[in-house]
Amino acid sequence: MLLVHARHRARTNRDGSLVPMAEEDRSLWDRAAIDEGTALVAAALEHGPIGPYQLQAAIAALHDEAESAETTDWPKVAALYGLLLRLDDNPVVALNHAVAVSMVAGPQAGLELLQRLGTDPRAKADRRFHAVRGHLLEKAGNADDALEAYRAAAHVATNLRHQRYLNRQVARLERTRAPKVTLRRTPVPARVPLRASPGCDRPA
Repeated sequence: MLLVHARHRARTNRDGSLVPMAEEDRSLWDRAAIDEGTALVAAALEHGPIGPYQLQAAIAALHDEAESAETTDWPKVAALYGLLLRLDDNPVVALNHAVAVSMVAGPQAGLELLQRLGTDPRAKADRRFHAVRGHLLEKAGNADDALEAYRAAAHVATNLRHQRYLNRQVARLERTRAPKVTLRRTPVPARVPLRASPGCDRPA
């Protein structure tokens, strides 16, 4: 798909480590491919029947057209994922829907959707479920549970790049949670000048 391939240069750092979409350098995206892809999506939505592929392409177009993650039309993305869920009720779609909802209504709203999704064994076996849960828990201010979620994601990840990325999140949170050790200086008592005893300075 053109709209997905347009981002391929920004997906990894020079050392091969993964870059989350929100942190990608969008100047590296292929704008010509994005323009072509969005034109194809618009034509497909206007003239053809709307199915899962058309909805996925429309979502990709919204992401690619945005100047940043913050300026993405998240209400529309959430609505399109809601439609996609009716046609393709699978854990990955539900997970992406929860992320989009969290961007509109806050992390707690996304976590509530994830709680329902957590009953699906397919979701619990997928590192993406635990990684997204960790991200939303961290945004909600729950660092302890976020750390455990990131650990769970790293544990079930089967791709080395994914494992390294998730382990970096674990290490980052562990550093922020580590207790700060404050060294206390023990005050040194002031020296008291010694006084000579009476007669000690007299010659014998």
